[in-house]
This record gives sequence, structure tokens and C-alpha cells, in this order.
Amino acid sequence: MANYRDIESTLIHGGIFGDPLTGAVNVPIYQTSTYRQEGIGLNVKWEYSRTGNPTRAALEALIAELEGGTAGFAFASGMAALTAVLSLFREGDRILISSNVYGGTYRVLDKVFRQFGIQYGIADTADLSALEAAITPDVKAILVESPANPLMTVTDLAAVSALAKRRGILSIVDNTFMTPYLQQPLKLGADIVVHSATKYLGGHSDLVAGLVVVNSDALAERLAFLQNATGGVLGPFDAFLLIRGIKTLALRMDRHVENAQRAAEWLKGNPAVKLVYYPGLPDDPGYEINRRQARNGGAMISFELDEKHDFRRFFTSLKLVTLAESLGGVESLVCHPATMTHAAIPRELRVKVGITDKLIRLSVGIESIDDILADLEQAVRESEV
Repeated sequence: MANYRDIESTLIHGGIFGDPLTGAVNVPIYQTSTYRQEGIGLNVKWEYSRTGNPTRAALEALIAELEGGTAGFAFASGMAALTAVLSLFREGDRILISSNVYGGTYRVLDKVFRQFGIQYGIADTADLSALEAAITPDVKAILVESPANPLMTVTDLAAVSALAKRRGILSIVDNTFMTPYLQQPLKLGADIVVHSATKYLGGHSDLVAGLVVVNSDALAERLAFLQNATGGVLGPFDAFLLIRGIKTLALRMDRHVENAQRAAEWLKGNPAVKLVYYPGLPDDPGYEINRRQARNGGAMISFELDEKHDFRRFFTSLKLVTLAESLGGVESLVCHPATMTHAAIPRELRVKVGITDKLIRLSVGIESIDDILADLEQAVRESEV
């Protein structure tokens, strides 16, 4: 493991850099399913690519170094990564989740793991007293997103991690929105970090992947077993693409955030916009905590238009910004959480936590900010009723 002063260098040179056999500066794509054995029980290191692959291993070493963890694990999707983490638990265990989380997280807990006797509870993780009161004897973990999807709610990760340690339970942080460039939960005390690497880490909307990093050898051993046993691993070509994407993460995120700050300020000042959720704005409830634990507010914004504007017409009027699932690509993307990313959550629960039918989520890309704002402006104008 290299010891560079700044993460910008680690993004490029961290983990396993290059190929010692040929001197290539890029890790090769080891597109193989199996490996020749010297004899029975005499494999050098690799035996079968579900168990391990050199390209995937380079990615896993890289994300572990970036997050400051003991070991990293690469999966075929963010949900495959989360599923492996949730498989650490057993019948009778309960997991507390943030009151607004990605709809797929809710769905896999409610529709899959609950069938196996693993329960979940919903808590306001931004309210430490309420969170502690929700920890019953059967709670074995707290699963947090910060900023949360889609309301950008900020949770004090150091405080939640310390609370979890006091109560003898695990703290799990979905760090997809921030990436290790902007926020490193393990260094704040968390036990496990999960990423949908499809998003900012890949950065180009051309792959689907998930990553997990753990803070101990014991958790690493358990996750390695689950990864091999359940088999939802990332293929070598996508691992190669993800390493390539990570190399430019710092440059991309700097531009994403610069654009997002401008977009959030523009939305905040627009009389047609009723609410703006962005932790980079000084009047956001999570601003101070976010400033302590992250570099900045990230590049995700949610907002609502006022009653004089039709959000459906807003979506159909956009020209540069694309209506689509996902986030974190170089292109600006917009979605309707209630019917897209969070449709799996029952409507009454969505509304209760603030995910209304009028909520719009914006992933700010790296295009010209003037073009982004011009497109938002004309779409807002066209949406007036």
C-alpha cells in the first residue's frame, strides 16, 4: 500500500499500480474464468475467477486504500454489494436505516431479507437521541446514507459510529453520493462502507458495479466468504473500466461540485422553487455537520417547484439535462424519486419523510454551468401553468 500525501495521487497510483510482468502502467484485463494448477492443491494464488481475479483484486486494493480500510470487495452492482453486507446478519437481527434511503435498500430489506427473519426499523439518524432510543436489544447494525437519498439529510457519522460502538453494533455507511474523495466514513469510525460504484466512481454511465470496504480483518474474512459463496462478483472488464474511472475522480468531482454549488444557489434564488435540499447551502440544516465531515456539499440536489408550476411539464421541457435513472455520470441527470428511484417505498411512508410527488432530484454534471442553468431556466418557465 502506497503512502501518498494527498488522495489525488492515491486515486491514480493506489492499490496495485500497473503490471510488473510487462511494465504496462495499467492493470491488464485478466479475462479468464480459471487458472492452470501446478498440481493438486498447488495453485500459486489464483484458482477460479469467482474466488479471485487479478484485475478485480487491483480494484479492491484501490478502494480499500482510498477509504482507509482493511480490505475491499467488488460486486456486480451496488445492490449485490449491499446484499452481501446484509447477509452478515441472521434471523432475529434488526437493522436500523435512515428515514430516507435509496428505494432499492428499502426494497431488499422489506421484500427479501424480511422473509429470512431479518427485520428493519426506520429512524431519523440525524437526531442522535431519537436514534439511540430506537436501538432495541435485537438491533445489530445502523445503516446510514449521508447525505441521504433523496432529501440530502446529513447524519453525524462520527457520532453515529461512536453510538454504535457503545452499543456493540455495526455502523454501515452508504458513501455513494460523496465518494472517498469527499468523505471517508471509516476514518470517522464506521465499520463498513458501501458504494454503488456505478455512480461517481465509474463516472461515465457505462458500467454497473458495487464496492464494500471494511475496517477489520474479522469483517474482511466474513465478507470474503460471502463474496465467494454467493458469487455476485464484478467481471474483469468492468473492474478495469472502474479503475480507469477512479483515476479522474478528483477532477470530475471538483467540477461536479463547482457546478452543483452554482445550481443550488440559482434554484434557491428562483421564485418558482419552493424548497431546495443541498448541504452545501449555508442555511441547510445539515450544513455545519457536513462541513465537519466532508469536503463540501457534493453534487446532488433535490428541489420542489411551487404550485404555479407543473413538475411533469418541467421534465418534458428539459433539453440538455436528461430524465433518467442513476446519477454521478459526467452528464446532468434528473429524476422523479416518487415514481423512479423510490417507487418501491409505499406512498404513505414516502410522504411522511418528505419524498413528495413534486420532489425532483438533480445530479449535476460537468457540462458548462451556463448551459445547465439555461436549460433549467427554460424548463421552469415552460412548466408554468
